[in-house]
Amino acid sequence: MIRCMAVDDEPLALQQIVTYISKVPFLELAAQCQSALEARQFLEQDTVDAIFCDINMPDLNGMDFVKSLATPPLIVFTTAYAEYAVEGFKVNAVDYLLKPFGLQDFQRAANRLKERLSPQPLPAGRGDDTPVVSGLASDTADDTIFLKTEYRIVKVTISDIRYVEAMSEYLKVHLVSDSRPIITLLSMKKMEERLPDYFMRIHRSYIVNLKMIQEVNKNRIIMDKDTYLPIGDMYKDTFQQYLDTKFLGK
Repeated sequence: MIRCMAVDDEPLALQQIVTYISKVPFLELAAQCQSALEARQFLEQDTVDAIFCDINMPDLNGMDFVKSLATPPLIVFTTAYAEYAVEGFKVNAVDYLLKPFGLQDFQRAANRLKERLSPQPLPAGRGDDTPVVSGLASDTADDTIFLKTEYRIVKVTISDIRYVEAMSEYLKVHLVSDSRPIITLLSMKKMEERLPDYFMRIHRSYIVNLKMIQEVNKNRIIMDKDTYLPIGDMYKDTFQQYLDTKFLGK
């Protein structure tokens, strides 16, 4: 069983997490707290394997609470504010549940806790002496790379990548097959060097799969009806040269 603590200053939100914990057979509720200070007092006397923790709380917010723990258990953040996702990744959170979330999302997070607490086999063909460098490793035999994200190493098909977006020292790798991007600690330069020639950097913050471009409209690229990416001044000439090789017309 995985001993869990639920922390949220909103009574209804706290009760929802407690109810969801009761519905997952391998989770056991050890404590429910309405503040981070109350949670810290509990942890001074007892231990848990995982914490489902809200971020926006009075007196001490959830992020600072987790950072204050000398040996924090596994963390799943729960919040209504998406902008905390990257910061949550920096403290090695197992998952990030954006309110309002349902039982299916909660079950996904619980499964990740279970995976984290179970011995993890290495990917096939990979030994302890094969390092992952800067969050990325390549499989030169086919169209794949491995990216380090959270506590996992995931295999990514290069042709499945729509575009790559820079966020400070992290990258968001947007895929065709999954609406949820992969977040990895990696530089744009390192990613740019590894990707094949049908990828192009069009902005200091974007690398695009040229095969996925739907339209070019002035100084932006349209990937789909919801995704518009800017073309940076430093990259206009190179991108225009590419367009010239593909353009049919007068």
